[in-house]
Amino acid sequence: IKLLPPLSKVIGPKPRTEFCIPAKSPNAPPITLCLDLDETLVHCSIEPIENPELKFAVNFNGVDYDVYVRTRPYLESFLREVSQWFEIIVFTASQQVYADKLLDILDPNHKYIQHRVFRESCVCVDGNYLKDLTVLGRELKTTAIIDNSVQAFGFQLNNGIPIESWFDDENDTELLQLLPFLKQLKNQKNVAPLIKQTFGLQDFINNLPLN
Repeated sequence: IKLLPPLSKVIGPKPRTEFCIPAKSPNAPPITLCLDLDETLVHCSIEPIENPELKFAVNFNGVDYDVYVRTRPYLESFLREVSQWFEIIVFTASQQVYADKLLDILDPNHKYIQHRVFRESCVCVDGNYLKDLTVLGRELKTTAIIDNSVQAFGFQLNNGIPIESWFDDENDTELLQLLPFLKQLKNQKNVAPLIKQTFGLQDFINNLPLN
């Protein structure tokens, strides 16, 4: 993260004028909360896993795959709560053909998630897909992202809320533990100071040695 090039060198020196989702609805909550998908909300595999909650088929590049899915504990109650506080966007570096199908199962009526953003809206840096939040067309001061990969939001560390990666721990309570913080975040005029104060990622990265 410390060695990331300036964002202006990745997307160009001028601010974006084209965005990946429609403008925010006038009725939407003031704060936008992006949620990563894999290892943040769910764990998926094309190899059979023990006790999958869901299984669906997807065709990718002409090949059929079965996808086995576990959902993180308290996922639905988490989504139900935060969707009342924020404009919710799932922002994933996964392929749309897979993520869309999964989200159609998890939120078939778009009750919780207003928008979905996929790999093609990420920026690729040294082979890694990073999530530049300016692609959403939302003000950065009112936009946050929850992601198990800090590198994914490396261009906007003071907008990023880290969460532990999840694979199969049935006793995991990370989503529940985030709710008190998010309840406080929803009332902020600018999300960055509270995120910086709580997680300190920008300061941590700044203090890392270069070698």
